Amino acid sequence: MKYTYVPSEERVREAMQQDEPMLAAITFDGEQAILSPIDDSMEHHIMLMNAGKKSTDIDQYFRIVFDRSGADWTFVCPPDYKGIPWKDKRIERFYKDGFAVISEFLHSVGYLVGISIPKRYARHLNVLGDHTTY
Repeated sequence: MKYTYVPSEERVREAMQQDEPMLAAITFDGEQAILSPIDDSMEHHIMLMNAGKKSTDIDQYFRIVFDRSGADWTFVCPPDYKGIPWKDKRIERFYKDGFAVISEFLHSVGYLVGISIPKRYARHLNVLGDHTTY
């Protein structure tokens, strides 16, 4: 996995050592990740711009906020994800792929924490059926 650090690798490592909340955007293929302390970028689209990426490409990444207590996944499945036309199948694939890629990313940066989908995003999973926990 190739990492891009915003604003710098030194600042990111310092923030991680201090257990500051972090932002990460990971490409769907799991090949690249952008990391930033939340206080330096505030939001994912700003982090992308600061990394030299187009902020409008935000839906091309799995996005999380994490620290040593866990990772919250901003679960927003793009309507064109992997070209899957059926919403339920598309969300199911996004869910499975995301957990695999995000877990691998977290492990690679030394965070062995759980991944949760905040309630405001979990509503997207309703299309998969009656789920009480995610």
